[in-house]
Amino acid sequence: MARAARKQSRTEPSTGQDVAIVGGRVVPVTGEVIENGTVLIKDGKITAVGAKIKVDNDLPIIDAAGKWVLPGFLEAHGHVGVHEEGNGWAGSDTNEMTDPVGARFRALDAINPADEGFRDALSGGVTSVVIKPGSGNPIGGQTVAVKSWGRIVDEMLIKQPCSVKSALGENPKRVYGEKKQTPSTRLGVASVIRDAFAGAQDYVLRKSEAERDGKAFTRDSNNEILASVLSGELPWCQHTHRADDIATAIRLAEEFGYKLVINHGTEGHLLADVLADKGIPVIIGPLFTSRSKVELNQRHMRNPGLLAKAGVKIAITTDHPVVPINFLIYQAIVSVKEGLDRDTAIRALTINPAEMLGLADRIGSLEPGKDGDVVVWSGDPLDIMSRAEQVLIEGRPVYSYDYDQGTGVTADPYTVLRSRAG
Repeated sequence: MARAARKQSRTEPSTGQDVAIVGGRVVPVTGEVIENGTVLIKDGKITAVGAKIKVDNDLPIIDAAGKWVLPGFLEAHGHVGVHEEGNGWAGSDTNEMTDPVGARFRALDAINPADEGFRDALSGGVTSVVIKPGSGNPIGGQTVAVKSWGRIVDEMLIKQPCSVKSALGENPKRVYGEKKQTPSTRLGVASVIRDAFAGAQDYVLRKSEAERDGKAFTRDSNNEILASVLSGELPWCQHTHRADDIATAIRLAEEFGYKLVINHGTEGHLLADVLADKGIPVIIGPLFTSRSKVELNQRHMRNPGLLAKAGVKIAITTDHPVVPINFLIYQAIVSVKEGLDRDTAIRALTINPAEMLGLADRIGSLEPGKDGDVVVWSGDPLDIMSRAEQVLIEGRPVYSYDYDQGTGVTADPYTVLRSRAG
């Protein structure tokens, strides 16, 4: 059998701390709202959530009376750290547009934690990001899930690889059309993906035979990752906007049997019944954009609500830096204004993307055993006047809003973690 994708775990030091958040309106997401609730965190993990939780006298306490307490949000499709803000060419590492089949490329290897986007994420209550390669290639590379705070990406890791990014539609056909090479059309893009998966299937058979016979076998990094998609270990995150491209994405997924997650899905509402019937989730967005290309002609803030009403599981994305990552909650607010159910809007920022991308064992809700990634909001986060006042990652305070200064304050990970390491 093909070797599973090698999962990479976080390099210590751990950021876990002990703290009790008491007296707030606790929204666990997967359970009922708790008035005057408590969230107990020990060693960076949630140990208890409820209305009557005993708190040890020596435990640090955050008084959340009059506040709302929620799990940190998850940006399910961002380019924070690989497409740095304000650094132009020097900070642009999103697309390795020299090879149409780039399953071996890893977003992990290009992330700069010093990117200002990570601090913006914290100010918007976003504690985790799934960082993805760009959409210039039919197969763009491996995505990675990280926390929004840390010195080096190895200490921020949640899961590597998290999924594999692929693109249909205008982007890859434009990139390679300008190079005057395959793929320069939609049919060419689909053929590149189909050939890559057919080759991966053959690779799996050859490797299995070599292992059975005790023979040497030369590994191929592209095929190793594609084999993990074929086995169901890694989801396939498919960049696609137009309805016909979404249909192609479904066709390819059913041909090879992999787990499909539609990314962007601008015209997904036109196929909402199909997506719902097939149980295919959609990471929809960015929503605060102009209709800058033909594929975006049907972009509208009501689309998340249309998908959700049809029974499609949705997440909302900013596609940072296309839309600033701290605007994630604002996209949800306007989507609610345009018909999206309130509870679904919060789930679209938390548990839904966590479940889509295999991260729900650690993040996405306030439950015992999960990471202590908690945000204390001044009020209802779906009220545009509310703000993230305190942000904790694994129980450690990493961001607070200073009303006197009128600005947010982010803890310096280099100072904090270096002192912890001793």
